[in-house]
Amino acid sequence: MNKKLAIYPGTFDPVTNGHIDIVARALDIFDEVIIAVLVNGSKEPVFSVKERLALINQSTAHLRGVKAESYDGLLVDYLKSKNCNVVLRGLRVATDLEYEFQLATANNMMDPGIETVFLMTSANYVFLTSSVVREAYSHGGLLPKFVPPAVHEALINKFKK
Repeated sequence: MNKKLAIYPGTFDPVTNGHIDIVARALDIFDEVIIAVLVNGSKEPVFSVKERLALINQSTAHLRGVKAESYDGLLVDYLKSKNCNVVLRGLRVATDLEYEFQLATANNMMDPGIETVFLMTSANYVFLTSSVVREAYSHGGLLPKFVPPAVHEALINKFKK
């Protein structure tokens, strides 16, 4: 039997409990989920790709069937390299849908075999974004309920003044 695989792409700078929630729920549908960290030269991340992968691995160690990898370039090419045709994405609010629909459509136009599966974010994570987390920690605010413990510690260490 072929395993059902989904690729969950993003920058994950940093990974949040909202991301982990999406992955955990996706494992009810898929046998495996690869969290694919985009190497994006146009953004200035707080954490290096290596740090993000380590934080994701620590944060998902309790979940079977999850691994983290990095990729550079087009998502459709990465999907082909993994022999996968499913993109996993989380949706928080209506504005996410418009943006995600554009990405899904572009990916499907480049490769009509690609399907995007959207999971709604759990209610307690609707407001949560990596940007909100970075901003809070950079000004001394702490959100330990919304990030995995390893991420909380890494953010405190990153923004020590």
